[in-house]
Amino acid sequence: MTSPQLLYSVAQVRAIDARAIAQGTSGYTLMRRAAEAALRALRSRWPRAMSVVVVTGSGNNGGDGYVLARFAQAAGLVATVLAAVPPGELKGEARTACDEFIASGGRLVPYVPERLSEGDVIVDALLGTGLAAQVRAPFAQVIQHLNACELPVLALDVPSGLNADNGAVMGATVKADCTISFVGMKAGLFLDAGPEHVGRLLFDDLGVTVPEELEFRPVLERLGEADVLRALPPRRHAANKGDFGRVLLIGGGPGMPGAVRLAGEACLRSGAGLVTAATAPENLPAIVAGRPELIVHGMGVPEDLAPLLQNANVVAVGPGLGRSAWSRALLQQALGAGRPLVLDADALNLLAEQRARAPAGAVLTPHPGEAARLLGTTTAAVQADRRAALAALCAAHPGAVVVLKGAGTLIGVQRPDPPVPAICERGNPGMAAAGMGDVLTGTIAGILAQCHDPWLAARAGVMAHALAGDELARDRERGILALELAEGLSHWVNLKR
Repeated sequence: MTSPQLLYSVAQVRAIDARAIAQGTSGYTLMRRAAEAALRALRSRWPRAMSVVVVTGSGNNGGDGYVLARFAQAAGLVATVLAAVPPGELKGEARTACDEFIASGGRLVPYVPERLSEGDVIVDALLGTGLAAQVRAPFAQVIQHLNACELPVLALDVPSGLNADNGAVMGATVKADCTISFVGMKAGLFLDAGPEHVGRLLFDDLGVTVPEELEFRPVLERLGEADVLRALPPRRHAANKGDFGRVLLIGGGPGMPGAVRLAGEACLRSGAGLVTAATAPENLPAIVAGRPELIVHGMGVPEDLAPLLQNANVVAVGPGLGRSAWSRALLQQALGAGRPLVLDADALNLLAEQRARAPAGAVLTPHPGEAARLLGTTTAAVQADRRAALAALCAAHPGAVVVLKGAGTLIGVQRPDPPVPAICERGNPGMAAAGMGDVLTGTIAGILAQCHDPWLAARAGVMAHALAGDELARDRERGILALELAEGLSHWVNLKR
């Protein structure tokens, strides 16, 4: 069996299929299981549906559709297949599935858009995971018709037209209300445009076991609340603030108190014992007035930082730092202090300018623009293949944990025995607001001070940050403030087992 928390490439899922078939499970048996699972999903999701229209292409995806139509008909639903590929062009198991549907008295007609309205639910069995090029006519037009239709759509395995490896729209993509994925979850369902097109995502492994060989190592792992629990277990009754770390935040250039203030708030809310901010002297009144629990020191000259670094367990650099000579000097001291680091914002931009490598064990939290500067490429290139960008960042900074922020934040690290890269599917568009990255920096730094493991801290920080954002987005998607999110962190770092 495979876990829906683990994500695979298309090539891996095909190989898993092939292995199951070689071990005695026929391809047609898998097709039947897929159709049974899809029918269960349809009946559960739309229990009042009395009729279904299945739009079929060729290949196994079309075959799944034909078997589903036959099973739906046997279950008492009115089932109609609209064939975008003539039955005479079908081969192998797809042809067998089509023949059995016809033999059962099934209604099969050539595809015409006007007949889509004959169903209560439409099933997308047009194109599967094998899509490698832009969708062309006539399939592009069929997809447009499906998206224009007001009826709900159930997609089999992957919405037609979606790249199942990277989530790219291949010219045209079905926007499904529900997608059921088979055998192994495909990474593209969670990347780029994937989440906007899959709707509610379901999974059935069809009784297939994923082999343990290295070639079947998942490409991504989905984060969950357990990541927060692993990093932040219950506290001892006799604990004191010294047990939970001393964090030093370095940032807030002249006239920029807000970013370091937000990071400090998040650091406190995530449970760090003592939090100190090193900032431009003129920022002290604003920061202290807003959060008296923060210890604030003005850095008149960069040398003032040395005693603070000696007392810190974790150092976070970047929020509001700027790129002045003062900023560069503070960053260089932090890099040479031998303390666990969290690097964000201008700390990353300065690293990029200097073509410098982050120390092993550091946590880097670039957004796509900062990632592009670190890699010497463009933001568009980073976004076009975020998995590849993550791998490149990890290779450029071996031993450092990289958090590539954005919709579907990715976390990875390059080391001798690297863990599976992680993806956070939580979070929402309301979090696209000023200061959210500063809050994440403080969250990760605060958790790192408690768990002492950069990998666990990055995973837990990203997840708690996203959960707090989703809590705020329950009643609104616009106007969420970063400070509100920071204040809401306390609940999500106190999850109970």
